[in-house]
Amino acid sequence: MHINEFDYHLPQELIAQKPADKRDCSRLMVLNRENDTIEHRHFYDILEYLLPGDCLVLNNSKVLPARLFGTKEETGAKVEFLLTKRIEGDRWETMVRPGKRLKPGDTVAFSPDFKAEILDYGKDGTRIVEFHYQGIFMERLEELGKMPLPPYIERDSDQEDKERYQTVYCKEEGSVAAPTAGLHFTEELLRKAEEKGVKIAYVTLHVGIGTFRPVKCETIEEHEMHFEEYEVSQESARLVNETKAAGGRILSVGTTSTRTLESAAVFENGQYRLKAGAGSTGIFIYPGYEFKLVDGLITNFHLPKSTLLMLISALYDREKILSAYEVAVKERYRFFSYGDAMLIV
Repeated sequence: MHINEFDYHLPQELIAQKPADKRDCSRLMVLNRENDTIEHRHFYDILEYLLPGDCLVLNNSKVLPARLFGTKEETGAKVEFLLTKRIEGDRWETMVRPGKRLKPGDTVAFSPDFKAEILDYGKDGTRIVEFHYQGIFMERLEELGKMPLPPYIERDSDQEDKERYQTVYCKEEGSVAAPTAGLHFTEELLRKAEEKGVKIAYVTLHVGIGTFRPVKCETIEEHEMHFEEYEVSQESARLVNETKAAGGRILSVGTTSTRTLESAAVFENGQYRLKAGAGSTGIFIYPGYEFKLVDGLITNFHLPKSTLLMLISALYDREKILSAYEVAVKERYRFFSYGDAMLIV
């Protein structure tokens, strides 16, 4: 398939620069695959589409305040770090800007007692760095770091982002981008879903910086996905497998939860089941893919020509998804991380 088959026109002003006033007050487009209908609702209406016996699967990864601003000690030059992956202990893979100024042996200071030494060159222009500091690393990062907002949000992150660019159920630290479909949920909404008889299962997939990297191949099948770490608990596997066995629906909250479920699916005794454990996935889901566990999806509106748009096109139908996106543009939905939501059932 050609990359241009996943393109659409998006006016710049529809890219959300701020979150909705309240998490669950964002708009919700509902796509019903059985009767090919589109409904326009608000996210708090999601309860009307959840059935007793369904299982919602959410990614509980927590976004690190991974953007740091400092100075190169030798010259005083201003430097920006984006932590992308912890290697071991205080050693991290880090994107740096401007890259040409930083070579092995250089030291960058973010405060008098929080510094980083450049150890080596990493992949794709990154650096391997080791931090030296006083106190507890995550507490210092919380103090000095800023939220790594996506590049299409054209402003600096602020204090509000430290709360709103996290899900209310985030727990496991490790992402450099939010699993944004979950940003619409409130604790009250999740409680009401459980009261209705909906099971809630959590998985963990740490979102890497590769989520923002564009597809550069003209033929999408040639694209290589970045790898991300995931974990599925015994309890979550049990909830998903019990739901499947009872004929309930698995509704994935976000493309990251979807990739985790489909990566950890195993075929046993004539059916697919979710296997507990940890792993690394580079799964690439595009039209033609047959889903093993996921029956429905809650997601945001994705970038043109992105792997995320390809994933939702695999769940429904490429032309119908692009048609729905045209409707979303016409109806002035808000797009991307802080934007509105879509439910595909």
